[in-house]
Amino acid sequence: MIGLLTGFIASTAHVITGPDHLAAVTPLAIDSRKKSWIIGLSWGIGHTLGMLLIGTLFILLKGILPVEKISAHSEIIVGILLIMIGSWAIFKILRKKNPYAHAHPHVHTQPSFFIHIHRHSHHEHPDHVHAHKKDYRQNAGTALIVGIVHGISGFSHLLAVLPALALPSMASAVFYLTGFAIGTILTMVLFALILGTVAYRSSLQKKSGFLFGFSLTGGILAITVGIFWIISGF
Repeated sequence: MIGLLTGFIASTAHVITGPDHLAAVTPLAIDSRKKSWIIGLSWGIGHTLGMLLIGTLFILLKGILPVEKISAHSEIIVGILLIMIGSWAIFKILRKKNPYAHAHPHVHTQPSFFIHIHRHSHHEHPDHVHAHKKDYRQNAGTALIVGIVHGISGFSHLLAVLPALALPSMASAVFYLTGFAIGTILTMVLFALILGTVAYRSSLQKKSGFLFGFSLTGGILAITVGIFWIISGF
């Protein structure tokens, strides 16, 4: 049980202190709204699988494959993915952003042609409503892939798993790794759920300005961290 608790605490600290982790999930969670917890779950599972993969390679193929170099260079891939996610998020919210007013021609029975200006707050169109038709499955798949790459990248991920090798028994090591996996998944699920809830309530309360800024900030954060990760990978 000590090993389980230790692994859980270690994984929570590992996820929270990783800006690349949070930056990758933020745009996807905001976009998924009510289904945001699935984004956190997908990333957590992917991250766990990636860590187990790099840990297994390190143990079995140490001295044969340059595992450390593979892990280090994969940080560049993480940076590229973050920039792609952030750019996609910004493009998506800018495309959905409606102008404050637009013109509609109306032909009346009189031989005259009028143009009426309608504001969106008083003039709703069915094709302007997209909030309830988001395809979160694509976001979940992206989160899974990014999570796997995240788990492989960075030697710190490998160091987080290595304490399991120092434990006195195989059972203790299994409990530690189990606790680490559970902590990773639950922490990111909670983080994604909070972001999605904020975005969903903002959409219900018609706070379009806040939602736009919230989503834009998430995209910019992902791009910024991605650039930093690429630079640090060289």
